[in-house]
Amino acid sequence: MRSRIPRQEAVGDGLRHAELESRLTDELASVVGGARRRALRDGDRQIDTAHLLHSLLEADPQVRAAFEPAQIARLLGYLVQRSIGYGLRWQTGVEDSGAGPVAPGVSGWSPVAARAMTEAYERAARRGADRAHGIDLLAAVVSAPASRAVEVLGHAGVDVRGTGLWSAGTRSDL
Repeated sequence: MRSRIPRQEAVGDGLRHAELESRLTDELASVVGGARRRALRDGDRQIDTAHLLHSLLEADPQVRAAFEPAQIARLLGYLVQRSIGYGLRWQTGVEDSGAGPVAPGVSGWSPVAARAMTEAYERAARRGADRAHGIDLLAAVVSAPASRAVEVLGHAGVDVRGTGLWSAGTRSDL
């Protein structure tokens, strides 16, 4: 079945979507697929960082290990409320952290989510890996301080600046 969420044609630095996804692990490719399905089910026109965070928490044990068990429960609670139409809602049509230039022409992805995907690959490349992992994407997502995922983390009582998550999001050695 063809997705109603269009695949992105380009990411901010010009990488083609297919090229970017070909460099993901099977597990992270599954996370991206889950985020795409979640956005479609939620009636959102774009995959945003909260969709990515939700899929990461559900699918990646290494990502879950970055949180305390109580934090995971609160995070999933907020994310599930969002997916069924309760709780956190965002008024803007496009997620943008305001932290930098918006990726132009990205279809089906919020600018912040597209940047996070690119940054996840770049993080993997910096440590010499051929493919990005979930922890790379988590680090990229938390490094965008005004992203929807960081907002969800804040509502769940996770202070990304006060934990290893923030340093993981800003270090290049992960």
